[in-house]
Order: sequence, then C-alpha cells, then structure tokens
Amino acid sequence: MNKNDTQEQSAKSNGHRGPGPMGMPGAKPKNFGKTLKELMSYCSNYIPVIILSLVLAFAGAALNVYGPDKLSEITDVIQEGIATKVDLAKVESIGIFLAILYGLGLIFNYVQGFIMATITQRITKKMRTDISGKINRIPLKYYDATSYGNVLSRVTNDVDTIGQTLNNSLGTLVTAIATFIGAIVMMFYTNWIMAITGILATLIGFSLMSVIMKHSQKYFIAQQKELGKLNGHIEEIYSGHNVVKVYNGEKDAKNAFHEMNSRLYDNAWKSQFLSGLMMPVMGFIGKFGYVAICVVGAMLVTHDVITIGTIVAFMVYIRLFTQPLTQLAQAATNLQATAAASERVFEFLKEEELEDESYKTTKLEQVKGDVEFKNVRFGYKEDQIVIKDFSAKAKAGQKVAIVGPTGAGKTTLVNLLMRFYELGSGEISIDGIPIHQLTRKNVHDLFCMVLQDTWLFEGTIKENIIFSKENVTDEQVEEACKAVGLHHFIQTLPQGYDTMLNDKASLSAGQKQLITIARAMVENAPLLILDEATSSVDTRTELLIQQAMDQLTVGKTSFVIAHRLSTIKNADLILVMKDGDIIETGNHEELLANVGFYADLYNSQFEQVS
Repeated sequence: MNKNDTQEQSAKSNGHRGPGPMGMPGAKPKNFGKTLKELMSYCSNYIPVIILSLVLAFAGAALNVYGPDKLSEITDVIQEGIATKVDLAKVESIGIFLAILYGLGLIFNYVQGFIMATITQRITKKMRTDISGKINRIPLKYYDATSYGNVLSRVTNDVDTIGQTLNNSLGTLVTAIATFIGAIVMMFYTNWIMAITGILATLIGFSLMSVIMKHSQKYFIAQQKELGKLNGHIEEIYSGHNVVKVYNGEKDAKNAFHEMNSRLYDNAWKSQFLSGLMMPVMGFIGKFGYVAICVVGAMLVTHDVITIGTIVAFMVYIRLFTQPLTQLAQAATNLQATAAASERVFEFLKEEELEDESYKTTKLEQVKGDVEFKNVRFGYKEDQIVIKDFSAKAKAGQKVAIVGPTGAGKTTLVNLLMRFYELGSGEISIDGIPIHQLTRKNVHDLFCMVLQDTWLFEGTIKENIIFSKENVTDEQVEEACKAVGLHHFIQTLPQGYDTMLNDKASLSAGQKQLITIARAMVENAPLLILDEATSSVDTRTELLIQQAMDQLTVGKTSFVIAHRLSTIKNADLILVMKDGDIIETGNHEELLANVGFYADLYNSQFEQVS
C-alpha cells in the first residue's frame, strides 16, 4: 500500500501525520465501569472457566480464614495444660486438621493460578489476533492520521497490561474480598468487642484508598497514551535515522523525545507514587490494628471475658483483615491501568472498517485489460479535493504513462485504481465491470506493482521474490532476476538465492528495487503498476530495467508513474496531470509537437542551470 505520493497531497500536510506522532488521535477517557464491562464481554467465552477459577480462589481463602479459629483452640488447650498436663493428642489432632486445611487451600490456589494463566494467555492471544486482523480491515485514511508506533503499542504494551492484570489481579481481587469478608465474619463470631476494635482501627484505610484511587486513574490513562506517542516517535526516528543524521536533526529528535519522555515520566511517577502510597498506608493501619487488639484484648483477658487464645486468633484475623486491603488497593491500581489499556484496544477495534464484501459474487478471472476512468472525483477530506474530474481510457495491452508535477494526484489515481481508497464519485471499470462491484482481493489479484519505496521482509532473497505467489519454481525466479540484471549479483553471494535479507544485509537501494521488480515479474498479473520504479537506480541500471520493463509489459495493460520522462517515451498513451485534472493526452511525439505543458516538463530536464 503505497504512501509516497499520497503524502504529497495537502490532505496530509494539513493536520495529518507529520514528522512525529503528533497526528495521533487523542483517546478520550471513558467510564471506568463501562470499559471493564467491555472487557468482560470480550472474555465472555471464558467466563464459565474464570468463574470456576474464582470459586477455587474463594474456597482457598475461606479455608485460610477458618484456620485462626483452630489456632485459638490449640492455644487454649496449651494454656489449660500448663498448670497440669498438656493434652498432646488433642493438639496433634488439631494440628493435623490445620495441615489438611491449609493443604487444601494451597491446592485450590494452585489450580486457580493454573487456570487463570492459561485463560489469560488465550485471551491475549485472541486480542492480538483481532488487532492484527483489524489492521488489515481498516482503511488507509486511518494510518494517514495515526503513527505506526501508536498502533504497535496497542498490540504490545496495552495487551500485555491487560494480560498481566487478568492473570495476577483478578484472582487476587477475589481472594482478597473473600478473605476480607471471611475475616470480619470470624471476628464477630469469636468476639464482637475485639471485632469492632479491629474494624475501627482499620476503617481509615478505606477512605485513604478511595481518595488515592480517585486521583490516580487519570494518570494511568495519560501514562498509556504517552507511551503510545513515545513508541510512535521512536519508530519514526529509528526508521529514518539516516535522514536525521544527514540533516543534523539529532538535537530536535532528542528534544522531542525528551518532551514526550518527560510527560511519560511525570504521569508514570504520579500514578506509581499514588499507587505506592497504598502499601505503606495499609501497613501502618495493620500495625495500628495489632496494637489496638493487644491493648483491648489484655483488658478483656484480665476481666475473664476472653482467653489468650482469642487474642492469638485475632492477631491473625487482623492480618487477614488488613492484608486484603493492601491487595485490594494493588488490584484496584492494576485494574485502572487495565481500564486505560482496554480503552485504547477497544477504541482501535471499534474503528471504522472497510466494507464487508462477502456478498459480492462478480469476479474477473480471464482479464483482457481494458481500463476506463469516468468522471473520477476524490479527496482525502471533503473540502480538499485532489482528483477533480478525471476521465481516461486505457486499451488492453497499452502502456499508459502518468506524468505531472508533485502533488498532481498521480499516485492517488493509482491507489484509487487499486481500491486502496474509495471514490468520492465517478467510476473506474476493468473490462467494462466497475471495480466497486469486485472484491478488493479480486482487484489486487489483477495487479502486480512496483513502488518507489522498496519493501523487503526478513527472509531469503528467493522468499522475498516469491512472496505470496504459489507454485513458483526456482527457474522462474532465476529468469525474473536475469531479466532485471540481478542474477549475477545474487550468484556472488555466499548462499545465493538463499541469502537472508535482514538489517545486516548490505544491499544498495537499487538492488532492493531490482528485487521488487523481479517480484512483480514472478507475480505475472494481467495489469501492471510502476510507481517511479527506476528512481533508486543509476542510469546504466535504469537502461537494463527499462529493457526488462518492456518485456514485463508485453501483453499487459501497464500504468507507469514517472518523473524522469525519458523512461516513458515509448508509452502508447501519456496522461499529463496538473492539479487533479488531465490537461494533455497523447504519445511522446504528439505531446512534444503540441509545445504545451508536457513539452515544458520534458525540455526542463535537459536545461543547463548556469
């Protein structure tokens, strides 16, 4: 999907993505509860298993809460036997019961953790798959206004945040709630005076926790947004680091990074600081609860209201009562980060998609190659029209060149032909069938394309040339490379056609372009698009490629976008565009004879600047 000449349009320079992620659409924070409901709905297929996991977590917590009652009983048995004789048999039986009790709790918690780890990975896998599929279903106009790094951040950082919370915090949340409620019930069951003492000592924790949560949520949302912006900036600067160095843009790049990094630091610091306050606050409340229990308990023991065993039990109950507050606070913090991440993921998944074309039955297979543009009108924005009223015909097998100054709409026209963008009005037809009646996949199958910007992926040279084409033989690959003059160079490489292409591969821009041209030859589609295909090669290589292009275009309807007019002198039809309209048509000789705009363009290439 070519973005080179489309970026020359004012639709992109006015409010769209520039050198940095500033064009990223700002995500407005949504309702916390609503976002979590969306996440629950997304995980609906796994709800039964998640509920089972939470039941196990609840059961494990309940068993742990019941334990202190038995500890109290052991303490009382030992206290009663100090003066006479300790009933070791009873102590042993209670100890065995406690071992079984805590053992079952351990098993329940282990199974719960195993289930949640499995379910979490499946959910995050599904989420990444959905985002990956969504990327292919979103119109190109979305990426015109959004940095790639921001999109990638949703696939990585945001999904990871959601996965970590589901895995760690959900079970912790249920366990904490069960332990908290269970501790309260057991405290009142044991002694209501001590229970009220412990609760009052820790009541302040609720108010502090709610205040901290209220103020930290906005910082978690801002943190995720700034992280997406930072990723976008890094991706752009890294991919264009040569340009940055050539233009001595390191300082500006560093300043932009510093500003984003400072904003990320500020929001991350505030969110983590506020969430970090919960731990020491809850720790203080817990210790204060111990003191209160000991003081009140001592008074009740002296008045024979309770036994020492009750104090021992309440020491554990207070821990079981205050510890969940800490866990609840941490889980709440994680849920806030998850809500912010989920908001960004679901916002992306809700983006407008390309039209569903499953209902379309019309299909072109045996293509003759007649192409017609009828009153085509298009703009990236409604008030910024790029193609105004374009009409032209290309007969089967013709080589059609599209020329004009930068910003004339040449590449935009080709993108419309490929249905990368939808027409504002008018019609484009192939063999008399409007392309909007065909599926995009069918339209793309009819074309092979060579762009100005080369695209190679990490793989062997042969894999890059074959790409998605099936049943391609080694002989076909070699013939394509010989046609573009690349075969000899490949043979000089240690692994030949099996040489891996990656960041370390030392290929020139021209050699990379030759590989993409060989890819188009192997594709052998009936229609061909060449968008400045020779812009990255030297004059001698250009002649070789031109010869190869002449072979490639035989029997094909080809559209050639060129600024170097010497490369399209043999075109059957030349369309001269300016400001979105065709101002001249004809072959090379006819247009030169007219002494018009084309002639001026052509002659200007040979003028000597004194």
